[in-house]
Amino acid sequence: MSVQQQLQAQQQENRDIVESLLSDGSDADAEYTIEHHFSSSDFDRLEKAAVDAFKLGFEVNDAEEVELDDGSVLFCFDAIAYHSLDVALLDKACEQLLQLASKHKVDYDGWGTYFMGDDEDIEEDEDLDDEEESSWRH
Repeated sequence: MSVQQQLQAQQQENRDIVESLLSDGSDADAEYTIEHHFSSSDFDRLEKAAVDAFKLGFEVNDAEEVELDDGSVLFCFDAIAYHSLDVALLDKACEQLLQLASKHKVDYDGWGTYFMGDDEDIEEDEDLDDEEESSWRH
């Protein structure tokens, strides 16, 4: 699939995720932590992609090593941004990051964030422990 085809698919997914979060009651005005996911079996390529993501203004976390069921190893990191659920911002970031992934021959695996409810929702959910609250992502 070409970068342009991936971008079109990602833009539709951006709209679907934002719509889902907002229809579930997530706060439209909140600042969200947006985590863009990258992976590769080649650590050096992934490291170069992380440097370029940082140069684009993203916060980059340390790469993690994951062993897959077949015994192979995959490296991954997140490029993190903080902003509202603005589809135009998400589309722009995804375009930049898909091009970056293509340049370095690594995989861009989309993005995720957390539900942001208002104070009333938090009070109603006080009986949930921290792990349960933080595990729900879109």
